[in-house]
Amino acid sequence: MISRRTFTTAVGLGLGATALPTDASAAPPTAPPTVPNTAPGTRTAFADLKRVRAGVLDIGYAELGPKHGPAVVLLHGWPYDIHSFVDVAPLLADAGHRVVVPYLRGHGTTAFLSPTTPRNAQQSAIALDIVALMDALGIRRAVLAGFDWGSRTADIIAALWPERVTALVSVSGYLITDVAAQRNPLPPKAEHTWWYQYYFATDRGRVAMETRQNRHDLCRLVWDEVSPTWDFDDATFERTAAAFENPDYAAIVIHNYRWRLGLADGERRYDPYERRLAARPAIAVPTIALDPALDPFLASTDGSGYRQFFTGPYEHRVLAGIGHNAPQEAPTAFARAVLDAERLAVRE
Repeated sequence: MISRRTFTTAVGLGLGATALPTDASAAPPTAPPTVPNTAPGTRTAFADLKRVRAGVLDIGYAELGPKHGPAVVLLHGWPYDIHSFVDVAPLLADAGHRVVVPYLRGHGTTAFLSPTTPRNAQQSAIALDIVALMDALGIRRAVLAGFDWGSRTADIIAALWPERVTALVSVSGYLITDVAAQRNPLPPKAEHTWWYQYYFATDRGRVAMETRQNRHDLCRLVWDEVSPTWDFDDATFERTAAAFENPDYAAIVIHNYRWRLGLADGERRYDPYERRLAARPAIAVPTIALDPALDPFLASTDGSGYRQFFTGPYEHRVLAGIGHNAPQEAPTAFARAVLDAERLAVRE
């Protein structure tokens, strides 16, 4: 639960000046809704994009489904954007859910309210953005589902504020960053996979991200490398690449990876959260962990490396033939995982 001290701190960070919103979600369905098989690329765009002031941001987001349906928040990673869920979100909306898909800070139409706010991408700052978004939209509890940065963000909220999370779908399992552990070298093959993380630690990498063509080509290369069997076309990439034109994009990406390696400072106001996260807190909310079989970042796909961090109702699934961008490559399987995680919560 949120302690009085934690809630007061959250208010001080701009997460709202009033009490937490009342629950706007209806009870989730008990009968399994049908999820039609949907091929990747069936849809290409969200019909309506919205904006809302939340915390230190003006957040751009897509919203689908009934306003009072059970809430689902879908969280993208890097180098991706809300289009990772362009096929998933309608499936969940058709099943009666209120689906919210935000651009993370530094992406797309999400903007900082003040030019003086540090362009900080440490893990707790991004998680608090999503808590603030939920407050602003009157969502007390939601299923959180994400991959990459989105998994990390969802994991943090589930660990620190479990009363805000109905259930969790986390691609790659437990991704809460241990900055101290990140200083230790990985096996050479794993280090090779993370080449861009070390590139971003240099001024050369920073300049590349600040240069439009280099940024575009680097992100496209990452897509090709981490999703080796995904047959996406140029138009699919370009729709997402438009989100990289955010004026804060380079600063946010560079800070995120440097902070994770212990090469950049965070903000002191987030220290209490980071101290709690450094202790590797367990996640007790109902969870389905997804491991894409072809994701090069996974040491294995059996989930054994992170199983001990999930102490509540839990399932582990492998997405055969799928790479890193799990929701966009396997929208039907991802949507089913969201609905099944919700039913884990109902049975709890």
